[in-house]
Amino acid sequence: MKQAVMVILSALLVLTVCGSAMAKKKVLYIDSYHQGYAWSDGITEGVREALKGKDVDLKVIRMDTKRNASEAFIQQAAIKAKAEIEAFEPDVVIASDDNASKYLIMPYYRDAALPFVFCGLNWDEKVYGLPYKNVTGMVEVTPVPQLIGQLKPLAKGSRIGFLAPDTITSRKEATQYNEIFGMNTTDYYAKNYEDWKKGFVEIQKKVDILIIASDGGLYNDHRPEYEAFVLANTKIPTGSCYDFMAPVAILNYAKVAAEQGYWGATAALKILDGTPPSAIPIVKNKEGKLIVNVKIAEASGIGIPYEVIESADEIIR
Repeated sequence: MKQAVMVILSALLVLTVCGSAMAKKKVLYIDSYHQGYAWSDGITEGVREALKGKDVDLKVIRMDTKRNASEAFIQQAAIKAKAEIEAFEPDVVIASDDNASKYLIMPYYRDAALPFVFCGLNWDEKVYGLPYKNVTGMVEVTPVPQLIGQLKPLAKGSRIGFLAPDTITSRKEATQYNEIFGMNTTDYYAKNYEDWKKGFVEIQKKVDILIIASDGGLYNDHRPEYEAFVLANTKIPTGSCYDFMAPVAILNYAKVAAEQGYWGATAALKILDGTPPSAIPIVKNKEGKLIVNVKIAEASGIGIPYEVIESADEIIR
């Protein structure tokens, strides 16, 4: 009887060990923002593409701190994300955009055992004390010099305006434009959609080139009206660095959101294979695409050189 019990216990032990060995690795992706925001959706798409066919269990959670930008909400969202981490027990965490780094990784997981990969973190990781021994990532740098280079030949002067929703990310972006690229922008931060329309009209009277920042998906409910308003009220060369903003700007030299997610998930796979995060260098995004909105250009009477149209990756007519 004792021998039979020992055989059963041994078999159970083997099954337990084998089951542990065969268990899928867990990857948690934390989005600072929300599903339906084109930038977040692009990063998510990149993450899923890189993990397609891999033997991993992916879970996605969203902090929703673009639509809810108060300090109290963001801090609470970070606490909820931390609880999700503790419940899911991932082997590696991918976290996109600044709020996840500032409010979650930095205060709770700096130099911790759990590895993290950030992406979509704007401009400079050092503002959050990075690098940490357990964190690597891809910094998001906006290709604004390339955009300005495309817009200047279309403009009557060199004064540059910046129109954006009033968010932490937008203000940080404008600061970086001025500090890194030596620009002196005239800024307008819109409190809501109606204020954005007011700013769009007013700022064009003060500048020669207008950079339109990401709307953060905040104006999606007004999209048809939004695009019609821009079509009717564009008076100077306008540009953006987000492909999903192409319907409201003449030229776009666009960052590629999927690049961030794909790189982040690829780095996560390397970590799952045994590479420590500290051995994976922090990098900056490289991909970009030129989109020309001929529809707005023609309505505003701004001519686009043939060679620019010919070199475009995408044309909106």
